[in-house]
Amino acid sequence: MEKANPVADNRLFKDIYICRNCKAKIRISNQKLIREGKVKCRRCGSTALRPKHKELRKLKA
Repeated sequence: MEKANPVADNRLFKDIYICRNCKAKIRISNQKLIREGKVKCRRCGSTALRPKHKELRKLKA
């Protein structure tokens, strides 16, 4: 099994959120704005965002 590369993990998963409606990827460094609902999706305008899943991605690799 391969060990996780911390540099690659930061690039792929840190501060990346997915829109729950249209599945667009959005990179946001300020997590406080997400909790307050001030960040909107560029495509559909929704404020429903979730962090990018890490476990499923690592199992596939």
